[in-house]
Amino acid sequence: MIIYSISTAITMFFSIYSFMLIIYILMSWVPAAQGSTFGRILARLCEPYLGFFRKFIPPIGMIDFSPIIAILLLTFIERGVKIVLFNVFNMLT
Repeated sequence: MIIYSISTAITMFFSIYSFMLIIYILMSWVPAAQGSTFGRILARLCEPYLGFFRKFIPPIGMIDFSPIIAILLLTFIERGVKIVLFNVFNMLT
């Protein structure tokens, strides 16, 4: 039963971070929002992850596709963590 609690916590963590990324991305359309306290906090939490992808995926015209790839990879990481967690739990029981 504890495995499902851990799995739920992992899902919640990744969901919250994904929503934070989406909010941060949407805030980039409103320059005043990025300068707010909330915008700076989101920038400190989201920019290291997004910055990694911006190094490798250049914008095409005015469109930055790196956040899309970052969110997709975050989903794959979540699934991978859960698979590893369930496999380790099955090996221990």
